[in-house]
Amino acid sequence: MPECVNPLTPCAMTGAAAALAGFDGITVVIHGSSGCYYYPATLLHAPLLGTFIVGQDVIMGSEARLLEVVAEAAESGGLTAVVTSCVPAILGEDIRSLLSPYDVVLVESPGFAGSFATGYRNALAALAPRVDTGAAGINIDGICLLDPFSAGNIRELTRLLAIARVPVATVLCSDELSRLHACSPFTITADGDLSSGIGTNLGGTLGPDAVRETFRRIGDALEGSDPGPVFSEIDAEEERLIRACDKYLRRFDPPVTAIFSGGSYSAFAAGVLKKYLDAEIACIGTRTFEEIPRGFSSVPAPGLNDVTALIQKYAPDLVIGASFEKSVKGDAAFVGLTPPLRDRVRLVSRPVAGIAGTLSFMEEVLNACMDRMARR
Repeated sequence: MPECVNPLTPCAMTGAAAALAGFDGITVVIHGSSGCYYYPATLLHAPLLGTFIVGQDVIMGSEARLLEVVAEAAESGGLTAVVTSCVPAILGEDIRSLLSPYDVVLVESPGFAGSFATGYRNALAALAPRVDTGAAGINIDGICLLDPFSAGNIRELTRLLAIARVPVATVLCSDELSRLHACSPFTITADGDLSSGIGTNLGGTLGPDAVRETFRRIGDALEGSDPGPVFSEIDAEEERLIRACDKYLRRFDPPVTAIFSGGSYSAFAAGVLKKYLDAEIACIGTRTFEEIPRGFSSVPAPGLNDVTALIQKYAPDLVIGASFEKSVKGDAAFVGLTPPLRDRVRLVSRPVAGIAGTLSFMEEVLNACMDRMARR
């Protein structure tokens, strides 16, 4: 009998909850079992409600329990969003008609509907975002509560836009709900795996090359913007980074590296490690099936068995990933880039995006690799 292995990436239901819970003014209800509630609740660290359906509800119907929780949510004011899990979807109850008396957005996103990104986009589409052609500034896209670097990404991109004299419009998905209906015509992205498609995407912000090109486009698209100071900062900080990496390489060999993350973060890590540290990218194991750009090949690694097999095959010096990868890395150095990161206290909002994001990531890489060499 084949072994049952849990996937390392969250399901579509969790993706939908993450998108909805990022907006102030929405009460999110998870319609499902206690497990379907506690899984996103512990990952997202956001206030959620649950129906906590049990076996009796599966047999007799879950409508009464759902109405009870939705009525409770309605008392808090604002919009209520109901996210369905696998069991209600299989039962086939007419939930949409049941909820018609309430101001409710229904997101039918059971776990089997697709990946985390699929649920994220489904929920965002259900909120019906609108572009206001007169809105000033630029949207920041690809922000997600699941990502431990989301708050840092918002701060860093807000900082860079301010330097370029560009205000922030709407942050997707971490903003007031009302701002979702007045999005700017232009968008930049922190994590391309979660790109919303709202507005004209001027580019990504992972790595100095991407930041430079995106802010060049901002300068062309937005009258009154001035990306010059951003370009100057990129040049100055890149020189610091090159000096630090050269100092490392005078003492040690480039690290053989295994990367486990989503498509955009994997491509970022591979790109900067190769460019600045001449790292050998032994393998990229993707959580889902996004294509990796920049000439790097990848293989799907959705389960811990896949991750373990790749690490054993390539015996890397450095592993980039989540707590899952850390548990099977052996004596390799480790840097956390992918949720969940459960074994560390995180008080500072560290970014991955922007200029500071690259410096922060490479700082952790150099320190982790040097610590490993010191232990040998």
